[in-house]
Amino acid sequence: MEIKEIQTRLGENIKTIRKSRHLTQAQLSEMAEVSEDTIKSVEQGRVWPEEKTLSNITKALNIDVCHLFLPVGSSFNKNSDESRKIKEAIAENVISYVESVLDDVIKK
Repeated sequence: MEIKEIQTRLGENIKTIRKSRHLTQAQLSEMAEVSEDTIKSVEQGRVWPEEKTLSNITKALNIDVCHLFLPVGSSFNKNSDESRKIKEAIAENVISYVESVLDDVIKK
């Protein structure tokens, strides 16, 4: 999967989730404490949000960040090559993250 495809999926998922919660871009921007232009740009796939911005958006939408990168709908649950690859990539990233946190804890 190309970077642009991931960026597009991120924007589409934010828009889909926002709309499912009956929120406007202005309302989400206020809740997430970011500009409306930022929400528009992210939803349109024009920019990558900063980590803090992404965190604020997920908190405002009351979702885990991983939901923003998953395929929308039931297609993710099918045993397609794409869903398998995504699940494997997620598992690898989670393992890597947990290992880094454990290393930090052990070093302290």
